[in-house]
Amino acid sequence: MDEHDGPADGRNGHGGPADRAGDDALAERFEAHRGQLRAVAYRMLGSLAEAEDAVQETWLRLGRADAREIANLGGWLRTVLSRVCLDALRARTARREDPAGDGLPDEAGRSGTTDGPGTPEDEAVLADAVGRALLVVLDTLAPAERVAFVLHDLFAVPFAEIAPLVDRSPVATKKLASRARHRVRGTSATPRPELDRQRRVVEAFLAASRRGDLDALLAVLAPDAVRRADPAALPPGAATVLRGARAVAEGTLVFGRRARDAEPALVNGAPGIVVAPAGRLALVLTLAIEHDRITAYEVIADPARMRRLDLAVA
Repeated sequence: MDEHDGPADGRNGHGGPADRAGDDALAERFEAHRGQLRAVAYRMLGSLAEAEDAVQETWLRLGRADAREIANLGGWLRTVLSRVCLDALRARTARREDPAGDGLPDEAGRSGTTDGPGTPEDEAVLADAVGRALLVVLDTLAPAERVAFVLHDLFAVPFAEIAPLVDRSPVATKKLASRARHRVRGTSATPRPELDRQRRVVEAFLAASRRGDLDALLAVLAPDAVRRADPAALPPGAATVLRGARAVAEGTLVFGRRARDAEPALVNGAPGIVVAPAGRLALVLTLAIEHDRITAYEVIADPARMRRLDLAVA
């Protein structure tokens, strides 16, 4: 059944004109909330396909409810959607899925949705809008932490409303969101002014990489810069270690395509880069920066190594 068709035969089983008119009116009310529901689900699940499925499941549950007894449709839909997403996150954790990978999310499990984004290009645009580093860090949170953080910090839902969803008191839910916020923001021993300067260096490095600008890369690299990389991050036969600004800059240009999926992040409390196609972690770059130049960077592609890194939003 298409998600716009509504529940079959209405809610009273008669399927007459009045029932169909009621279904149409309810579908119109639901459509008014669709964009917000998709936005919440995407941040909770980090996958456009799964977000669309969660929105459709919410519509189906609305079809099984008595809409006349729902005083606040927007709040009801958000609550149901959040429960659907929390169940999906818990199932994902139970399967011990590895979020790292260089591919785009699998679209094979999508429902027959005809409305809204669904192509890899749509997913890439949405990941850009939300923030690839944020999506990567959200994937490190426990399911209840992610739900509490997304609802409160990103959509201003009161803790009293979130608490029943995560089976905690409002006070405990507030602590849950606080822990998640600390993970998302991270900590660094580097003073803020220096951290800001280093971030500007990282942004200049990424901008030059995306443009394929060799001169701009040379300007941001120290003369004796070194690049190390996991073999899995390189084309077959490429050197895992490059020395000297020109060799490093030329090697960096090989990553031009990946640079489009890259975003600054905090890596173990220091400025770094995550490469995350559609918000799915593929590579992490750790950087050493001195006197506003990159003296060394390492490209980490091994999933086990990436899991040991402390990632946060820069």
